[in-house]
Amino acid sequence: MSETVTADLASAAERSLPEMVGDLRRLVDLETFSHDKTALDTGLDRIEDWLVERLGRPERRTRHDGGTFGDVLEVEYPGTGPGTVLFLSHYDTVWPRGTLAEWPVEIDGDRFSGPGCFDMKGGIVQSVWATRLLRELSVPRPTVRMLLTGDEEIGSPASRGHIERASADADVTLVLEPSREGMVKTRRKGMGLFDVTVRGVESHAGLDPAAGASAVHALAELVPRITGLAAPERGTTVNVGVISGGTGRNVVAGHARCEVDVRVQEPDEMARIDAGLKDLAPSDARAEATVTGEWNRPPMNPNDASAQAFALLCEVAAELGTVLEEVGVGGASDANFVSALGRPVLDGLGAVGAGPHSRDEHVLLSGTPHQVAMVASFMERLTSR
Repeated sequence: MSETVTADLASAAERSLPEMVGDLRRLVDLETFSHDKTALDTGLDRIEDWLVERLGRPERRTRHDGGTFGDVLEVEYPGTGPGTVLFLSHYDTVWPRGTLAEWPVEIDGDRFSGPGCFDMKGGIVQSVWATRLLRELSVPRPTVRMLLTGDEEIGSPASRGHIERASADADVTLVLEPSREGMVKTRRKGMGLFDVTVRGVESHAGLDPAAGASAVHALAELVPRITGLAAPERGTTVNVGVISGGTGRNVVAGHARCEVDVRVQEPDEMARIDAGLKDLAPSDARAEATVTGEWNRPPMNPNDASAQAFALLCEVAAELGTVLEEVGVGGASDANFVSALGRPVLDGLGAVGAGPHSRDEHVLLSGTPHQVAMVASFMERLTSR
């Protein structure tokens, strides 16, 4: 019976591809830059209008105020069987308003390009269509809860609490972030964002250099110690991405600063990194180093509940004629929050394509029906079990 349902969903997804492409264009044409509150608010209004067009009015709907960040829209559609699935999606993108004027949506054969199409408006479209097809075919389905957030690209400062609450009673959280060449992302690194600031003593570089204590020189001394905290064999990387400081070439610098990106796969590494950063001190006692920042997301590693969900997803993929593989990636997502709480989550179920955060960003449309059918069939299987 389940195999027949999977085949029916696959056929329905193929037939619906033109409409899905139209919906993707509609969402990409909404510019929703993470730092543009006005654009985010307008974009979410339009996304909700589209959502109601495709699925009808939800039984439960709440729009959580994001403050200076994008609002969080939470909707719920009752199922016809047991279980609850949470679709966790972000509608914000890294592309400022005005990008579409110079980079409009383009469809060239199988390739759909446009700002935010791959990361992750394609995934939003796919989650809605997976739900819609189950209803159209009168297939048993779980209750569907959707959480659309507007701050994922900047660390989810306003939405994290809503994510953790909304996933608490879900049988599984599905994150339709872009796939990695069709593979599911079962491991993601945790991410820490830190600033190291050095205060020195200014003086004239020619007339009285010994009276000064250069913050720039001190920071240059500390950078190798910062990057030396990396442990690639444990999956820990450290990158100093920005350095600034000083006021002039003839001034012994009184201040300097660097921005540090840390990625970890093992949770215990966070404490080791914290200790290493805390111990930073220039050799010249007149200069002082201060570290600020925090761990933005914990690492995501497979837990038993997620492994069981992945095994079920592999069964569905096999019925669709594919061997589903898993992959670990260095980037983080909102799935990290859910996984760290020991809850079942599957990530990277979204668009097939490439080029996130780049002008090469694109979706391969031929992969869309498979992804939609796989998610829809997984939901049916979850309910029937």
